[in-house]
Amino acid sequence: MRTALAIARKELAVAFTTPWAYVVFTAMAALSSFFFVSLLEQFQQVQSLAREHGWSKLPADSVVYRNLTDGVVVQLWGVVLIITLFIAPFLSMRLFAEEKRQKTLALLLTTPVRPVDIVLGKYLGGLGLIFVTLGLTLVFPLLLSVVGSSESGPALEWPTVLLGYGAVLLWGATCMAVGLFISALTESQMLAAFLTFTVLLPWMLLRGVAQSTEEPLRSFLSYLSFDTQLQGMIQGVLEVQALVFFASVILFSLLLTHRAVEAQRYV
Repeated sequence: MRTALAIARKELAVAFTTPWAYVVFTAMAALSSFFFVSLLEQFQQVQSLAREHGWSKLPADSVVYRNLTDGVVVQLWGVVLIITLFIAPFLSMRLFAEEKRQKTLALLLTTPVRPVDIVLGKYLGGLGLIFVTLGLTLVFPLLLSVVGSSESGPALEWPTVLLGYGAVLLWGATCMAVGLFISALTESQMLAAFLTFTVLLPWMLLRGVAQSTEEPLRSFLSYLSFDTQLQGMIQGVLEVQALVFFASVILFSLLLTHRAVEAQRYV
């Protein structure tokens, strides 16, 4: 494990000395800020209409705007999931592809370092990078908590907020695991990013595809959809099956990555 941690530290050091990571951080901060402000404005507009006409006169789906947690933060986490789908491939693409392009992976495999340590180290480094990126979004509920607090109580339901944020981190960890495997298959960083995106996007949209099928295929495809598994946690409902599902995807991706790295010994 010490070797894996050393590799993870090296990956993080390399990432933070290149401008690409800061470009991704800036993109995440800019996009999430834009949607946060838009959601906050929409929340204020619905609240104004509710004070003027009453909640009973508003559409049924307006009920989510009764509080800041459901009206702003929960919806923000849903947006962050989509943003992560686009930025995670660019964070994972270089983990193995760059090593293969520079022929340093073959050199690393000739050392006493085990492939499992290489895979775990690369994954932990990528995990640290995606967690830092997603950590930027935590400033928004903190800001609402400070500005929106009153004598009547806290502005946010923090158990729901934190569980939703946990879903965002779990999604980021899953994207990184899938991206790590695909990065281990090619020398091209851009190809790795593109293939990661083309794998994750349809997988996320499986629930929509399932609606046009019949049982039992509908239930099966819906269960396999990332979107289905994430929705409960985003809304503050902890489901064990979702944790098992994402843990299985991550472990399976790491296992495939290990096999791909192990195969490099014989190339």
